[in-house]
Amino acid sequence: MLASAVLTFCAGFGLLLPSDNVQAKRQSIPLELSLPERSPEVLDHHFEPAATPAWQNFSIASGDSLSTVFQRAGLGAADVHRWVHSTPEARTLTRIHPGQTLSFRFDEDGRLTALKHQHDRLKSTIYERRGDRIQVEQEQLQPEVRTRYVSGTIRSSLYLAGQEAGLPDAMLMQMAHVFSGVLDFVFDVRKGDEFLVLFEEHHLDGERIGNGHILAAQFINRGRQYSAFRYQDAEGEWGYYNEDGVSMRRTFLRAPLDFTRISSSFNPKRLHPIHKTVRPHRGIDYAAPTGTPIYAAGDGRVLESGYTAANGNYIVIQHGTEYTTKYLHLSKRSVRKGDRVKQRQVIGAVGATGYATGPHLHYEFLVNGVHRNPRTVLDTLPKTVSIAQAELPRFQNRVQGLQLQLATYRQQHQQYAGTPPPIAGDG
Repeated sequence: MLASAVLTFCAGFGLLLPSDNVQAKRQSIPLELSLPERSPEVLDHHFEPAATPAWQNFSIASGDSLSTVFQRAGLGAADVHRWVHSTPEARTLTRIHPGQTLSFRFDEDGRLTALKHQHDRLKSTIYERRGDRIQVEQEQLQPEVRTRYVSGTIRSSLYLAGQEAGLPDAMLMQMAHVFSGVLDFVFDVRKGDEFLVLFEEHHLDGERIGNGHILAAQFINRGRQYSAFRYQDAEGEWGYYNEDGVSMRRTFLRAPLDFTRISSSFNPKRLHPIHKTVRPHRGIDYAAPTGTPIYAAGDGRVLESGYTAANGNYIVIQHGTEYTTKYLHLSKRSVRKGDRVKQRQVIGAVGATGYATGPHLHYEFLVNGVHRNPRTVLDTLPKTVSIAQAELPRFQNRVQGLQLQLATYRQQHQQYAGTPPPIAGDG
C-alpha cells in the first residue's frame, strides 16, 4: 500500500511539470499585457510637495487701519511693527484705502509667511518672508483692451443724455475735457445736439473693470460739428487734435469748472441781488454745489489769493502780460500768492463766501486790465500750435481709420434716429 501511494504521488507530480513541447510554445507565443497607464499624479505622488497655503483675504473698509486689519487676521501690534519695519518698501502698507484688499498667508505653525496688498484689480504688492528677510514684488496684470462706441442726442441735459446712451460718467467728463477749449458745456449745449464717442474698455477675466482713453469723439452743437482724435506726436506727447491737426487744447478753458448751470451772465447793467442797485456784472456766475472743484482757466501765476468782505475767498491769476482771470466766493483756496499753476489745475472750490446769495463761482476775464465777456473774448484769441507740417501725413494716416469708424457709426445712429444726413465738419 505504501509503495502504491508513492507511485501515485510521483505520477501526479509528473503531470504538473511542463513538457518540452509546452515550454517551447510559451517562448514562441509571447503575451502582450495591456496594463492601464498610471497618471503623473500617481507616479509622482510620493515626491509631491505640500500644497501652498491659501490666502486669507480681508477687505479694507472705511475707518480701517493696518492694525485693525491685522487684528481681524488674528495678529497683534508686534506683527504690524515687524512687517512694516522689515524693509523700506513695506512702509507703504500704512497707506491702505477703503475698497482695497489685504491678504495673509500662514504656514502650518500659524506663522505669517506672506502678505499681499491688492491696490486695485490690476496692481498688487506682495511681501514674502525668505529666511530672515522680506522680499517685495510688484504684480501688474495686463487687461484686455476693447473698443466701444456710444452715441446720444441731448433732449434735456448732457448728463442725462449720457446716461440714456450708456456712456459712463467718467467718459462723459473726459469728453467734456477734450472739447473744453472749443465748447462751454454750460452755455453752448442745446437740445438736439449730438455726441459720438469711441473709447477703450478694460476687461479682466471677461469682466469689465474700467475704461481707458477716448480714441475719437464728435460733438454736433447747433449744426456745427467738432471732431477730436487722440494722437501721440513725434515728441512722445499725447493730445487731442481736430481733423486738420489743430490741437483741441486752447490757451484758456471755455469754463473754469465742469458743466453744471449758469445763474447769471455777463451784464454791465445788472441789478445787484443783495444791494438792489444797478451794478455792472463784469463776469459770469456758475451756480454749482459747494465744494465743486474750480480749475485754472490757463497756465499762469497766482497774483492774489485772499479774502475780502465782498468777494469772500478769491483768487486772481496772471496769464502772461495781457490776460488776467478772477475767481470769487470760493469755499476754500488751494493755491497761494506766487504759485505757478497749469491749465485745469484745481485751485479751489465753489462756495458762498462774501456777498453771495448762494453757492456759485463768479468768474471774470480781463485783457490789459479791461473786463471782457468770458464767453466771447476767447474767440478772438489765437489758437494753439498745430501739428508740424512734416508730421501731418503721419497724423492723417493715424486718424483716417478713426474718421471712417465715426462716419460709419454716425450714419447708423442717424438712420436709427431718423435725423438728416451728416454735416461737414469745421471743428
